[in-house]
Amino acid sequence: MLLAVFSLLLMLVLAACNSSQAEESQPMDTGLDPNEWNNYAFKDIFPEHWESYMKNMVNEKEVIQKNDPSIEPMLPIVWNGFGFAVEYNLTRGHTYALEDQLEVRRITENPDAIASCVTCKSTLVPQMIEEFGDDFWAMNVHTEIMPYLEEHAGPSRDDELGKWGHASIGCSDCHDPVTMDLRITRPSLTDGLERLGFDYENATQHDMRSLVCAQCHVEYYFDPLNDQKVTFPWGYGLTFEDQWEYSEYQASRDGGFPGEYVSTISDTPILKAQHPEFEMWSYGPHQTVSCADCHMPYQRVDGKKKISSHRWGSPMNTLEESCRSCHGDKSPTYLEERVNDIQDRHKEQLLRAQDISASAHYYANRMIVRQSEGLDISDEDIKKVQDLIREGQWFWDMPAAENSYGFHNPDGSMASFARSIDRSQEAILVATRTLMAVGEDINELERQIEITKENVINEEVHHEKHTHAINEWFPNVRDN
Repeated sequence: MLLAVFSLLLMLVLAACNSSQAEESQPMDTGLDPNEWNNYAFKDIFPEHWESYMKNMVNEKEVIQKNDPSIEPMLPIVWNGFGFAVEYNLTRGHTYALEDQLEVRRITENPDAIASCVTCKSTLVPQMIEEFGDDFWAMNVHTEIMPYLEEHAGPSRDDELGKWGHASIGCSDCHDPVTMDLRITRPSLTDGLERLGFDYENATQHDMRSLVCAQCHVEYYFDPLNDQKVTFPWGYGLTFEDQWEYSEYQASRDGGFPGEYVSTISDTPILKAQHPEFEMWSYGPHQTVSCADCHMPYQRVDGKKKISSHRWGSPMNTLEESCRSCHGDKSPTYLEERVNDIQDRHKEQLLRAQDISASAHYYANRMIVRQSEGLDISDEDIKKVQDLIREGQWFWDMPAAENSYGFHNPDGSMASFARSIDRSQEAILVATRTLMAVGEDINELERQIEITKENVINEEVHHEKHTHAINEWFPNVRDN
């Protein structure tokens, strides 16, 4: 039933407000090479689009790590043992994607980083997949991908788009360089759509204005049973619940994907969510309009010519075109307040879920430590708590990694946080009963957890915060 509903929703062509069919492109021949990857090649052919595209180079917010006390302070704890605990920044936008990915500590300090990590960061990726085949996915970023990028894109580097903007996410990722037809260039999406039973080869223009975004704005994992290929967990459907069940099935397979890392605090295999905007949108209230309708709205550039804006970002920056073309009966103030209300409630529940999740990790840690001291705590008791921690973390991380701060699907986001909180609280309850049975002082345990959290928060050097999540009370139980 879900597959049928999903296919129907994607293939509906709405003639209503802000329709993606407002203007069908005329057949064209740009004269470019069919394999053109350099974003500069499109500059003079499409000057109006280029002007809007260059707005992606404007930094409108301070770029700081998301583990800042003002954002998500528990991240160095819940991700401890994984690169995201060291550095995970607020985004600067698509034109900076390749540069930021290559320079973030979780890549620079990981000598084993593989090409799958940059699959959605460069227009050169389709060329590399064509050239190297399935060997591409597991190629080493430092010794193989970086030299390739330097050879092919290094000579054309230019200040206008920064260090790597000319080879970062751009024109050919979504458009055929010759005809400018929308296209899918990442095989991970076509693989996922096939498992859903969606006929992408006959997708409408309206469908394509979302599918080109779904190449990257999705949850994924690197499949150890398929050459570390970027794979979407879409075997059972698109909801967070569907993807959880499919991910647990994959983890149960011999040699299957268990998770991105094992927590150093709780020794729990953890699934790290990515950025599932497409999935959250697909069962949210705006599922009948395309991604581009809101994030790349049609705009007048010379008083009469209408183009789809290529400045990718929040619709709040283009509220008249993105929102009021449909919600014309609502004032800009009302719409802004409505969005802010949704996002404020989202953040409140997110921080609550993360805080409880962090505590659950420490409860598991204490069980493992006490067991190592010879107390009567079974492996089964610990495993039950770890399973609850894993599930609880998935259900806050998915809506947290989704970049609309809940707006794409307010009800889905709240439901996910509720399940997360329930599972993390159950983990703490199970651990508490087990620890009390062996004489643990729970009040002192809670006090030590709060001290540790404060030490993490108070560390001013963002990439050092994770070091305070481990201490004498809560040692690294994964590697020792």
